[in-house]
Amino acid sequence: MQYQNIIAIEPGKRGGKPCIRGMRITVYDVLSYLASGITYEELLDDFPYLTQEDILACLSYAADRERQMLTMQT
Repeated sequence: MQYQNIIAIEPGKRGGKPCIRGMRITVYDVLSYLASGITYEELLDDFPYLTQEDILACLSYAADRERQMLTMQT
């Protein structure tokens, strides 16, 4: 998944946190909802402007950040 076309960091928007498609919803927001047990379907129902591709981009972004952290530690 190429999240770079979906996830962007814009200074001044949500404190420079990574956001989805220029909106004010952050990767952290989406991951927090999923971690709390909300399903994909519930998330998409609650936020109709999100797509399944947006959710997958958030997961891909998080996985890439984790990989980068592991690489930096070695």
